[in-house]
Amino acid sequence: MGEAGAAESRLDGQRVDVTDEAAASELVEEPSRGTAIAETSDRKESNVMSKPKNPGAAVDRARPIDRQKAHEIQAFGHVTRLPIALSENVAGQSVENLNQVLADTITLRDLYKKHHWQVAGPTFYQLHLLFDKHYEEQNELVDTIAERIQSLGGISLAMAADVAETTIIPRPPKGREEVPVQISRLLHAHEIVLEEARSMARQAAESGDDGTNDLLVSDLIRTNEKQVWFVSEHLVDVPLVKAD
Repeated sequence: MGEAGAAESRLDGQRVDVTDEAAASELVEEPSRGTAIAETSDRKESNVMSKPKNPGAAVDRARPIDRQKAHEIQAFGHVTRLPIALSENVAGQSVENLNQVLADTITLRDLYKKHHWQVAGPTFYQLHLLFDKHYEEQNELVDTIAERIQSLGGISLAMAADVAETTIIPRPPKGREEVPVQISRLLHAHEIVLEEARSMARQAAESGDDGTNDLLVSDLIRTNEKQVWFVSEHLVDVPLVKAD
């Protein structure tokens, strides 16, 4: 393009006559200059969005808020009224009964685990497995009872110290005992649980608490009765090889 010539440039769909070479060059370069400015602006905006205003705030938010303390939201022994069509008196009585049988069931469960670890003698393998199987079944009962207490609006026992204060099952020694003594302890504990469960089931039925009655009869009583059968047979004095 000559100095005196006319230059034509098409910008944004419009025809422009340019008589000055410098002016034409300036017009041609204008879009790229505008694009560069826009890109610079976008980068600045992106940097502003990606950088936290206060870097220390992000670190503080990532730290766990531990060592928190507050008042209890429900005191032990207090029953919260729930819309389950049972009076507070009925629910409260069932909660009290179930916490007692819960403490005894936890104790029986742990007694099975103690004997599972400490059993000795020629029947070690069989009893080691049987005691652990019964432990797992008792553990399921513990969860079922505790959840029933909560669903009635009560608070279930949970900690070992509270269980120890509540249970009526005799405490075993820390040491290791012979198999007949271990089994006798288990049978005695089962009998305690079954006796109180039958009484509590009748009381729940009379007061209209069918859910508690069903739990005690269908789950607790039947499970314990079957375990008594399996365990007590190990105390029957019969010959193993030669008949009398």
